[in-house]
Amino acid sequence: MRMFRIIAGIMLAALVLGGLVWALLPKPVLVDLAEARRGPMEITVSGEGVTKVREKWAVTAPVTGNTLRSPVDVGDEVEKGRTIVAIIQPAEPAFLDARARRLAEVSVEEAAAAVRLAKANLSRSDAQLAHLEAELERYRVLAERGAVPITMLEDAEQSAITARAEREVALYELEQRKATKVRMEAQLAAPTTPDPDGEPGECCMRITAPQGGTVLDVVDINARLVEAGATLLQIGDLSDLEIEVDLLSTDAVEIERGARAYVERWGGKGVIDAKVRRIDPSAFARVSALGIEEQRVRLLLDFLTPPEQRQGLGDQYRVFVRIVTWAGEDVLQIPQSALFRHAERWAVFVEEDGRAALRYVEIGHMSGETAEVLAGVDPGDQVVAYPGAAIETGVKIEPRSLNEVSGN
Repeated sequence: MRMFRIIAGIMLAALVLGGLVWALLPKPVLVDLAEARRGPMEITVSGEGVTKVREKWAVTAPVTGNTLRSPVDVGDEVEKGRTIVAIIQPAEPAFLDARARRLAEVSVEEAAAAVRLAKANLSRSDAQLAHLEAELERYRVLAERGAVPITMLEDAEQSAITARAEREVALYELEQRKATKVRMEAQLAAPTTPDPDGEPGECCMRITAPQGGTVLDVVDINARLVEAGATLLQIGDLSDLEIEVDLLSTDAVEIERGARAYVERWGGKGVIDAKVRRIDPSAFARVSALGIEEQRVRLLLDFLTPPEQRQGLGDQYRVFVRIVTWAGEDVLQIPQSALFRHAERWAVFVEEDGRAALRYVEIGHMSGETAEVLAGVDPGDQVVAYPGAAIETGVKIEPRSLNEVSGN
């Protein structure tokens, strides 16, 4: 019995001692591990863009006149050469003030007096011509009898010819004075009140759509007076869109013509594919929201996704664009959260047999979340993400979760 108590005491002491040793041993640090893996990787530059119709057609007034209320509105579909997009009537005369009206009335009276004077001159020419023609007839009869010399007959014929010419001059002068009177009377014409329910007359000019598409903008849908060359509306094809993006010049130098781009946050589902068509050779200055003057470059992008898959996009819509500056198909990469600076070099902690091991790595390209590894780790190695101050070489570590690195 005594021996049993001794053995039980020894066993109890061993258990207590083992518990104390186990409690004093350092516990493994819980960490997030990520696997270094190979996969596709892209480096992109982001920017805010605006969609634009590639070719807009501006319909302008060919003459000065009164345009009727627009027969089309924004969003209407038009057909080239068939859809009437504007109707222009001749302009109405302007109102006359008291002085201008009095001058116009006096001009009419002056023109009427000139008409009466021309009529009197014509009557005098008619009387003179009748007298000379009768005298010419007498001289002809006397000349046939030999009663007057032939020279007197010739003088009478010449006088009759002159009288006829003077009558024609008087007749033409009368016509001229009448036309002048009509012109002066036209100055007194007052503008008329158009019938809003009436149909435009034959004198109106009907303008048809120069190109098929959608009406993008109507300057003013109401009837009004327009000058020749004034813009009435704009037409464009919404299926033929492009994107205009302004980037910092330091970002634009990394982009090549034909580079692939992704259009995101455009309002619809999915990502739209595009490519860079043009990079302006000249930059322009613009002040940012923070008050900093920036040199920016304008880029134009073409859509690669067909119009059926980007329904709803229109002219001057806001979109966000990521343009690819570099891409690799088989790139070894780790999350940037695993990197830190040590001895002026990039380094990571790698899990080896349950402990943290420091390794220096050579880094290539960096994207938003991942980094390209050129040397230092191998595919399949587990690196510590977000290493804290408790992580040192040789420290026991225990994975909290296993995060796989996905290439961008």
